[in-house]
Amino acid sequence: MSKVAAHVEEIIQPILEELNYELVDVEYVKEGPDFYLRIAIDKDGGVDLNDCTIASEKISEVMDNSDPIKEPYFMDVSSPGAERPLKKEKDYLNAIDQPVFISLYEPIDGDKDWLGVLKDVTEESITLEVKIKTRKKDITLPRTKIAKARRSVML
Repeated sequence: MSKVAAHVEEIIQPILEELNYELVDVEYVKEGPDFYLRIAIDKDGGVDLNDCTIASEKISEVMDNSDPIKEPYFMDVSSPGAERPLKKEKDYLNAIDQPVFISLYEPIDGDKDWLGVLKDVTEESITLEVKIKTRKKDITLPRTKIAKARRSVML
């Protein structure tokens, strides 16, 4: 996570907690000439457009007063969607027995990308049940090698 994203997370976490929203992800990126601050929120039962609007207005108020971002940027507050990123320990635990997509920093068994059902989570590793041709196999991936992880709607 970038320093800007981490700082924004510190600033907005209390606001979202007060509104009973879960902060799923904060991303600050440059795309072409523009900067984007993307904030994903959730709550039990999911968030709708109204929830995103309320959160966006409250976040904007606070960001205008203590804005840690010097350059102009676009802010987007949205739902994490069906393919929610797995960032926190809680995210991984909630995804057990669900399909997930894992992208690694370096290949394991010749592959950097893995799609399978999350079977186990420890501090050091995760275990996926993957399908290779016609058989299923468990593969254990070290957490230090995980570049990105998200839920998957496909398996």
